[in-house]
Amino acid sequence: MIQAVQLLLSLSILILFHEGGHFIAARIFKTRVEKFYLFFDFLFPLPGLLNFSLFKKKIGDTEYGLGWFPLGGYVQISGMIDESLDTEAMKKPAEPWEFRSKPAWQRLIIMLGGIIVNILLAFIIYAMVLFAWGEDKLPMGELKNGIQADSLAQNLGFKTGDKIITVNGESVDYYDNLMAKVISAQTVVVERDGRNTTINLPVDLIDKLAKNERAGLLQVRVPFVIGAVPDTSLNIKGGLKKFDKVIAVNDTLSMPYFDQIKSYIKSHKGETISLTVVRGGAEVKLPEIKISNEGNLEVELVNTFKELDSLNIMKLEHTSYGFFASFPAGVKKTWNTLKFYVEQFKLMLSPSTGGYKHMGGFISMGKIFQNEWDWQGFWNRTAFISIVLAFMNLLPIPALDGGHVLFTLWEMITRRAPSVKFLTYAQYVGMAFLLLLMLYANGNDIVKLFTK
Repeated sequence: MIQAVQLLLSLSILILFHEGGHFIAARIFKTRVEKFYLFFDFLFPLPGLLNFSLFKKKIGDTEYGLGWFPLGGYVQISGMIDESLDTEAMKKPAEPWEFRSKPAWQRLIIMLGGIIVNILLAFIIYAMVLFAWGEDKLPMGELKNGIQADSLAQNLGFKTGDKIITVNGESVDYYDNLMAKVISAQTVVVERDGRNTTINLPVDLIDKLAKNERAGLLQVRVPFVIGAVPDTSLNIKGGLKKFDKVIAVNDTLSMPYFDQIKSYIKSHKGETISLTVVRGGAEVKLPEIKISNEGNLEVELVNTFKELDSLNIMKLEHTSYGFFASFPAGVKKTWNTLKFYVEQFKLMLSPSTGGYKHMGGFISMGKIFQNEWDWQGFWNRTAFISIVLAFMNLLPIPALDGGHVLFTLWEMITRRAPSVKFLTYAQYVGMAFLLLLMLYANGNDIVKLFTK
């Protein structure tokens, strides 16, 4: 529910600003805007079905409203063929306030208004997040114990304890950037047992990741540190306390890492073991620790970088930004995020990667939000989605802003405007394509719900 609310709030903000970009540009050039709607007041992309709004009010020439179908929003600009597919006015002579009567360069700016605002909004959000909270990064040098490789990573050739040297021949400064580089890489060089080993990655890595729903693939190898012992745990009276660092099992087995202890307890289901922990700088032995029949200790672990930093297990690199310094930092983060998304988009489109098979819809979008409310995380994800919306809307597909931009540029180059009939059919084709794409993406999400 929290994820759904965050997604709805995020999309509402972004839709209002995106459509506001078109609205403001149209008003600057004295173009009439007939409707400004958050969400659709029809069954998108079928403008003739279920036409009603939850709220509407006309101010001046513009009707402002809240639609019932929460998959977007729109502004209806006089003299323009858009989502509403209202072509009746196009049969009459062009009026001075209509979109079609404006010079091509003005129409181009009106069409780019939403995209420009989405990019500016992402930049401002990132800048203010950096100003308010700063930025935490984990240097690769802090992975002194190497990475923890899950089963998929092991199948690819990684081993727990490997230290990443280069990805595609380039060094990686921060763990935060590691997965973004690995997903699109061909080779990774790791240090293993004092020697460098090259791992060749498959071209369909993104397909393998999606099938296994891997969130990390290569995790930070960390000690087994207790975060909490729930009241319902079978070890509530076993003596374990928050921030106990487990260093040994059954006296003889020294197991400082999470992956080692997890493996051990999985193979000793239903048994009672002793743990040696470090607490307040001293070693404490706990002789009556129970392993459940499912193979776990029923405890929560310290698993956030900030908590591990507070325990001096690893050191985060924190950067604080003053008000003015946050703006160039926001521009840099916006640009880097856009580059990252474009790379992922190219992977999704390439048939050889198999990424297209895992295209997700609104459920997938909701999952990028945390399942507890965190304003820093919310705004970071909203900025990311704003960049995604800007990029996707720029694609030269009829019914998207990019389609209108393409036709306007064609007119500016050839000095010939596409006919109303052509634009109408192009809009139909574009909306049909978007409908199929939407059904495919959201269908993938629904299938995943029933096949887990």
